[in-house]
Amino acid sequence: MTTATSQSRELFDELKPGDRIEVEHTVTVGQDSWTATTAGSVVRTERRRHGLHTRRSRDDKVFSDVILLELADGELTTVTMDEFTVLRHA
Repeated sequence: MTTATSQSRELFDELKPGDRIEVEHTVTVGQDSWTATTAGSVVRTERRRHGLHTRRSRDDKVFSDVILLELADGELTTVTMDEFTVLRHA
């Protein structure tokens, strides 16, 4: 695990509603990749169970860590944490 990944994981665990954060994502589509940045206030964090891999086994439990953010214009957006996500206090 890289230093940025472990720092982002620690920050995710400490987030509380109202915290202002900046989320940097690396997006890859085919051969292209770019960085997108989203900033806002934390509404809540949660661990969501999903069924992406349940076809392998009915007992597979796959979870994603999710941040619900309120942007400056009041829009709500959801950010899913992965190994390419970097969190920072804004």
